[in-house]
Amino acid sequence: MFEADNIRDWRDHDVVDPDGKKIGILEAVYVDTGTDQPAFASIRIGIIGRHRLTFVPLDRATVSPAAVRVAYTKGQVKGAPEIGTDGELVATDEPRLFEHYGLAYQPGADGERQLARR
Repeated sequence: MFEADNIRDWRDHDVVDPDGKKIGILEAVYVDTGTDQPAFASIRIGIIGRHRLTFVPLDRATVSPAAVRVAYTKGQVKGAPEIGTDGELVATDEPRLFEHYGLAYQPGADGERQLARR
């Protein structure tokens, strides 16, 4: 995993899967509100004029000079919940996102979101 202080430097860099296949461009990082650690990235995918954002967990992600390599396949990431490029991940969609990747969803004690955009 990479340090949270450096994540903003990777915005607009390629995101690739374990086999090196380009998935898209890193758009933003979402942190876990309980730990303030990087949890998910939004990735801009699609063709020019038809971009959308999808999400991928950052557990086991690595950074190289050329790209951010995630631990999930291109197909799995492209099948994840999406939003428009001018949209926002709404709280009610968070559980579905975690479920897509087989991850446990834990909202805050008072029902707070688990993810916050940085």
